[in-house]
Amino acid sequence: MTALSVTLAFVAAVALLLRWQRPAWYWMSFGVVFAVVRILARYASVMDACGLTVPPSRWRLALARMTGRPIPESRAPRILRLRPTRTGLVLRVKLQPGQDAFDFSAASDRLRHSFVMQNVSAREIRSGVVELRMTGYDVLKRVQMPAVGRSGVMRVPVAMREDGEVYHRDYRQTPHALNIGATQSGKSVYQRGLVAALAPLDVALVGIDCKQGVELAPLARRFTALADDQDAAADLLDALVEHMQEVYQLIRREQRLSADLPDAEITADIWDLPDHLRPTPIVLLVDEVAELALYATKDEEKRRDRIITDLVRLAQLGRAAGVYLEICGQRFGSELGKGITMLRAQLTGRTAHRVNDETSANMAFGDIAPDAVLATVQIRTDRPGTAVAGDSSGGWVRIRTPHLTLRRAVNIANSHAHRTPEIPALDAFRPVLSPLGKTAAPSAASAPAIA
Repeated sequence: MTALSVTLAFVAAVALLLRWQRPAWYWMSFGVVFAVVRILARYASVMDACGLTVPPSRWRLALARMTGRPIPESRAPRILRLRPTRTGLVLRVKLQPGQDAFDFSAASDRLRHSFVMQNVSAREIRSGVVELRMTGYDVLKRVQMPAVGRSGVMRVPVAMREDGEVYHRDYRQTPHALNIGATQSGKSVYQRGLVAALAPLDVALVGIDCKQGVELAPLARRFTALADDQDAAADLLDALVEHMQEVYQLIRREQRLSADLPDAEITADIWDLPDHLRPTPIVLLVDEVAELALYATKDEEKRRDRIITDLVRLAQLGRAAGVYLEICGQRFGSELGKGITMLRAQLTGRTAHRVNDETSANMAFGDIAPDAVLATVQIRTDRPGTAVAGDSSGGWVRIRTPHLTLRRAVNIANSHAHRTPEIPALDAFRPVLSPLGKTAAPSAASAPAIA
């Protein structure tokens, strides 16, 4: 008996230690078992308490009256599957007649408390089936990205979602995006992670960093073109617009609109072109858009209008030509001058890190997802890298970028420097760098799992 008590005490101590120091290990060893038992034992009562049951049908009531049996209880959604994951549980349920997926979304917070889980989110799988994704611990407290392989063409993993899934930046689905955040909010680390994730792909990186290049210049070996001041940025954007027009001329020549050609082979963008003709896709990263929009003299105003006009043209027309925009800034409102709101309207993806005021959050989500505005202003200052990510459809989710040091990002960029493509229209803006010495050569082991 004494040995059994000592063993139980030891197991309990190990469980408490893991829950405190290694929540992921605790979940995989102890937490998942406790959570499954708790959910199955409480399921019917929790559904009833959260208003997710329906009264018995009329024929069941009539049958109970005819046979003199007790009136049947309300019916809860039927469990189709309960699947453990590395971060939580996935519960798939079959809705009862009269129920809606919105009922589960509205009750997600009550379900979280009732099942004693960290987070619960609901989404409709198909008509009549809802999936509840539950996390057993705070996955955003200490971000650990799983080792994922290449996710697809122009689709890269960049952060962890609050529901335990990996957040991907998909440029073909969401071509252009806005990334705002206050100083020390993690905006630059998010951008750094994007460069590290894109470095192994066959893509041209073009950067505009008007802070004299302090953010993007260390990664310059992987950049096809880089501008570090407003004058160079204006010329670079002009060259990008000319390149875009040349790509459209190529697409027009290769559309192949003959009458006997199947519709599936007619192309209207670079992705339907043959491999040997397809131009290299370009991702343009603008580190601080306000530096491009501010001016103090008449000459600077002309340069500013030229820059904003080119950005708007690239945002409106660049997708089919394989030009994608990643615009970063602390604020992005109408006070930056004419053309800014037109540019913002073309940026489908929205990512907002911690902001200093509600107005800044409204600039990102006020016109598409008012709930996301409240979530943005609630981001804590002690969690840099936490952000709210969404798009113009109104959907949004909390994410957090894993911390990536500049040294590791430089190592990744240098190790993939041989992938940097040459684009003739941008040769004048290619960074001029000294040869990489043997002592500075990066090792492949320095790349993080997300790359």
